[in-house]
Amino acid sequence: MYKIGITGGIGSGKSTVCRMFAERGIAVYDSDGEAKRLMRESAQLREAICREFGAQSYDGGELNRSYLASCIFGDDDARRRLNAVVHPAVMEDFAAWAERQTSDYVILESAILFEAGLESHVDRTIAVMSPEPLRLQRAMARDGADEQAVRSRMACQLSDDEMRSRADWAMINIDLDELREEVAQCDRKLRYEASRYDNRS
Repeated sequence: MYKIGITGGIGSGKSTVCRMFAERGIAVYDSDGEAKRLMRESAQLREAICREFGAQSYDGGELNRSYLASCIFGDDDARRRLNAVVHPAVMEDFAAWAERQTSDYVILESAILFEAGLESHVDRTIAVMSPEPLRLQRAMARDGADEQAVRSRMACQLSDDEMRSRADWAMINIDLDELREEVAQCDRKLRYEASRYDNRS
């Protein structure tokens, strides 16, 4: 199965782009949502998290998000340890999910595609970008957050220049009609690439 990774900073419109691909019949794997599901449902992952951060990582069978957040807040080593446990489980789940899909190719949606090294699990990558003022406006409206909080989150993410340099394809999300046409063009190209990928000898 041909696999495409889509990423973008807060407020860039990454999820909007993924919805547009889904509307065209392409299966999309939301890595953030699936990570939360796996942390809740996978006994193996639960055991690994508890080994790293203690039994209080779960409260009555539910993931203790506030406790885990307090463990990794401002602690890069703790964050890396959590990611080292969660990301392999998510990628294993993604690979199994991808093989069950029937669309011409599949999409891995991840806000930290490059930061977490997940690009090695896909064949092509797309970065979604928008001007900073527009990203701020979108994120503040969506999350009910103030400007400083959004800027703090932006500061932790890759810059648009770095994402553009690392991605195979860059999409600029300003006008929805233009974006929809760009997705359509990209979809046609990816379907062609997928057909060649599937016919490799």
